[in-house]
Amino acid sequence: MKIRESNEADKLGIETVHIQAFGKNEGPEIAGLVNDLLKDETAFPLLSLVAIVSGKIVGHVLYTNAEVTQTTESVSAQLLAPLGVLPEAQNQGIGAQLINEGTKRLNKSGVELVFVLGHPKYYPRYGFRTAGIIGYEAPYPIPEESADAWMVLELRKGIIGRVKGKIQCAKVLNQPQYWRE
Repeated sequence: MKIRESNEADKLGIETVHIQAFGKNEGPEIAGLVNDLLKDETAFPLLSLVAIVSGKIVGHVLYTNAEVTQTTESVSAQLLAPLGVLPEAQNQGIGAQLINEGTKRLNKSGVELVFVLGHPKYYPRYGFRTAGIIGYEAPYPIPEESADAWMVLELRKGIIGRVKGKIQCAKVLNQPQYWRE
C-alpha cells in the first residue's frame, strides 16, 4: 500500500471511497462535503491523503484548518474529517495508516492539536481523547449522549491544559448537520 497526497486526478476515486464507506444515505453528502472542503479557502492549509493498493484508491483522509478561539495563545490546529475506506478494504489497517501518516506529517509541519468528531471506540487507539471535558468546545453543541465523540489529539506536549477555547472550522464544515455523531 502507498499513501500520498491527493491531487485533482484523484477526485472520482475519493468520491467513490466516501460514497461506499458511508453508504448510500450518508455517502453522497460526505463525498460532496469533501469536494467542497477541497475548494474552501478557509479550510487551508489542509492535508488530503489517499491510500492506494494495486493502483486503486482504497482510502482517504482529510485534515482541514481549525482555530482555537477565546484563548490568548496562538495554536496551530487541524480537524480530521472525514476518514473513509472502501468496505472491501476495511479491517486491514488502512484507516490506521492514513491517520498515523497524517498526524506524522501534521506534526512535522508544526500542527499542535488535531480534532475529530468520530467513533469514540475507534479514535482513542490513536491517542485521541474526549475534548469537551478538557475545555475544547465544538463549533456546534454536541448532544450529551455523543459528547465522547468530540475528541482531540495533542501533537505538541503541554498544549492541553494550557490552551482551551471554542473551535472554529472551515466555512463549509461550519454547518449544524455536520456536528452530530
